[in-house]
Amino acid sequence: MHELSHRKSVEFFDTQFQRQVRDHEYALNPFETLALDYLKGSVLDLGSGLGNLSLEAGRRGHRVLAVDASPTAIARIQADAQEEGLPVQAIQADIGKWTIERSYDTIVAIGLLIFFRREPALKLLRALQERVNPGGRAIVNVLIEGTTYMGMFDPGNYYLFRRSELEEQFGEWTILLSLYQAFPAPGQTRKEFSTVIAEKPSQTP
Repeated sequence: MHELSHRKSVEFFDTQFQRQVRDHEYALNPFETLALDYLKGSVLDLGSGLGNLSLEAGRRGHRVLAVDASPTAIARIQADAQEEGLPVQAIQADIGKWTIERSYDTIVAIGLLIFFRREPALKLLRALQERVNPGGRAIVNVLIEGTTYMGMFDPGNYYLFRRSELEEQFGEWTILLSLYQAFPAPGQTRKEFSTVIAEKPSQTP
């Protein structure tokens, strides 16, 4: 049932990814570019998309696991990682059902949590936070209220965060960066984003 409920968003991105692969459009988006300098150690890239961030992280020596629902995206990551000999693994999965089985130094979720209703989105955020190693980092980006571009969403199966909500969810963590940005989108709509990069407290001796 979950897979059916996310079919529209998966198809939306898979179609977009097919075009980007065909045209070799692999530039990092602004959020991926921002994330690069904050990566530490082992990286989990949840909702990795075409893997531009995962592959660049691998080139910089990070061991990466990329997870996405798009078969086109995963095939591209696997092919390029193998060709370049990068320490990047990629698996296709329905992230709503997929379990984060081990901990990482950095977990990235750019534009992912918005594709769930509020409670599942916050549950996934908590699971992500739990799997960041002490002293490690979470890099999370969501759309917030004020966004009017809805073309990629399944009706009723998404969540626009309140402006400060994402930052509030990181309670005891050290906020390294908290950023609000707005961009024009197709059809005279707009996308408004909150990006938070936070460091988990180190364990006390």
